[in-house]
Amino acid sequence: MTAGTNTITSNGKLIWALPSKGRLMEQCSAALAQAGLVVVRSGPARGYKGAIEGLPGVEINFVSSGEIAQFLKGGAAHLGVTGEDLIRESMEDADARVRFVRPLGFGHADVVVAVPDCWLDVRRMADLEEMSLSYRRVHGRRVRVATKYMNLTRHFFSLKGVTGYRIVESLGATEGTPAAGLAELIVDITTTGATLKANGLRILDDGLILRSEANLVASKAAPWTPELVVLERQIVARFTG
Repeated sequence: MTAGTNTITSNGKLIWALPSKGRLMEQCSAALAQAGLVVVRSGPARGYKGAIEGLPGVEINFVSSGEIAQFLKGGAAHLGVTGEDLIRESMEDADARVRFVRPLGFGHADVVVAVPDCWLDVRRMADLEEMSLSYRRVHGRRVRVATKYMNLTRHFFSLKGVTGYRIVESLGATEGTPAAGLAELIVDITTTGATLKANGLRILDDGLILRSEANLVASKAAPWTPELVVLERQIVARFTG
């Protein structure tokens, strides 16, 4: 199931995209249940449709966390639950395309810039720019930054005035790429920093790009009717009640 093939149904229901698997799905289900929003799957146990008990005007679509951002971006869902990091990575103009309705208190992760701990003179982003220039003179190429967050990386590095780098897209365990000789530094998510430390990496003093957590997010591209606005308010009231 992809965002490109999914469209808002014509039954007038509020389409709510929820994580379909993994820890985020489990945490999301627990948070909704605590708010009195009991999710029931329709059809097979692993089906992609569902409903909320007591709210017949809501239709649940179960999709991957990354796809939820695309559903919201294109208006294929009215509401979604996913990480702010995935929203902002997928949409450079996120605030123009979606509303962050409320944080949900789970899925915490920081998007950070981490360098080898042995880079004693590189403590801040300004140091990284200075080092990258000398690195290119010595090695004849730019320092490589391994990441899955290419848009967030470009924006943050530009904001900090860092230019002497190139991005290497990470498809696996990003924290292992410097030790494997595939990159010099990384941009990745961390919760405790333990995995970074275990791989000989250190977060720059001003290398925090985003403090992310799961959010209830509303699409500005979806077709909202007065009835659906009322439904959204009823859902939000469950979290604040």
